[in-house]
Amino acid sequence: MTISDRDQRALKILGGVVVLAGLIYWFSTPSSSSTKIVAAVDTVDHAEKRLATLRNAAATLPAKENILKQSTAELAAREKGLIAGDTPDQAQAQLLQILRRVARQQAPPLEIRQVELGQPRLYGNAYGEVSVSVTIDCRIDELVNYLTTLSAQPELTATDEIRFGAANPKQKVMPVRVTVSGIVAKRLIPEKKGLPQL
Repeated sequence: MTISDRDQRALKILGGVVVLAGLIYWFSTPSSSSTKIVAAVDTVDHAEKRLATLRNAAATLPAKENILKQSTAELAAREKGLIAGDTPDQAQAQLLQILRRVARQQAPPLEIRQVELGQPRLYGNAYGEVSVSVTIDCRIDELVNYLTTLSAQPELTATDEIRFGAANPKQKVMPVRVTVSGIVAKRLIPEKKGLPQL
């Protein structure tokens, strides 16, 4: 097998390029003897500054612990209003008991005719929410008194929705559907499975 003149010239040029590339690589990489690793030197001034910073941080620790205790006590006082229960159903039953208790306190007492339980859901990142809808027949002034008494309860409740039905013109009474939500611990809200994460 013979190699043509053109291929011989190409091989000579290729050989020269390979030798040149090897020399450039050899001289451009640092040798192990020329690489020096220098350890960080901790000066006295630097150590004193760091000590002063740590002392300042330690001096503020009692004040931060006091703020933490105050915040924890305030949170515990606010969370006393959470609707109690071990399950969402128990929490909804507790909320319904509150609604019935407030209805009995009215003058004249209001009668809850119909009850509908809503789905428990998350309320923010730390709590859950349960809701109950009740239907009562009352006059406007009785409804206002009912909602006022309900808002004065120690439990954390809020009126979500009010729907008015057709009024009875003779008695001036109308059916009213009131949806009330209560705040519960997040652990009571079931996790939704099978939904894609966003």
